[in-house]
Amino acid sequence: MHSGQFHDVVITPDRVLRYPKTAAAAAELPGRAALLEQLGTLDLGTAIPRPLAAIRPAPLGEYHLVLTRVPGEPLDQSGVDVAIDVVAREFARVLRALSEVDFPDVVPVADPLRWSKFADGVRAELFPLMSGDGRERASRELTAVLALDHVATGLVHGDLGGENVLWVEGPTLSGIVDWDEVSIGDPAEDLAAIGASYGPTLLARILADLENPPVGHRIAAYQGTFALQQALAGALDGDDAELADGLTDYR
Repeated sequence: MHSGQFHDVVITPDRVLRYPKTAAAAAELPGRAALLEQLGTLDLGTAIPRPLAAIRPAPLGEYHLVLTRVPGEPLDQSGVDVAIDVVAREFARVLRALSEVDFPDVVPVADPLRWSKFADGVRAELFPLMSGDGRERASRELTAVLALDHVATGLVHGDLGGENVLWVEGPTLSGIVDWDEVSIGDPAEDLAAIGASYGPTLLARILADLENPPVGHRIAAYQGTFALQQALAGALDGDDAELADGLTDYR
């Protein structure tokens, strides 16, 4: 069993069951299932979870979603280091596929006002909890992301960190899970998540393998928001541990 921010997840040898923690998360399950069904019809270059049953009540009265289990395990930093060129090529292969597919109607377009709304939330919820130096740092990071032009050119996973990318022996990228934040948006966001998980050396190798890669300052600007995103989500959801961890460098 794994406990995430919005769901508890039970993993069996061939099934994954997602149990929402909140009423809002439960209400989103039918849409999540429809989204995965549509994504499953695309050639994304890798496996993704597939819904196996309609949304239904669990024994304790909560609703849950049953999915196929995607094979593989996350790759740790040592696994990346010993096969960095192979890992870079695998990431580049999947990122190219994401950028080239036709977008299903159920995939939302990224909100052009997303980052301004995010900045308002950070100032309202998090600035009172920060030190003076922390507020200055956060202000610089918000300024950088607010300065970016809105881009919506590719299918973006939205949380392509190490835990959501699965590998089998090779290493071969075998599957990607947790598509809750997928949108038609800026591919630089997925590259930012990869770089945050595995470091700048792998990121540079991936960029070298892509045609017309995103400009580096966009990737850096998105990376600068990750801790603030974690902290703001923790504040809004009443998750004190997530809030404290996200604010570690701002206090």
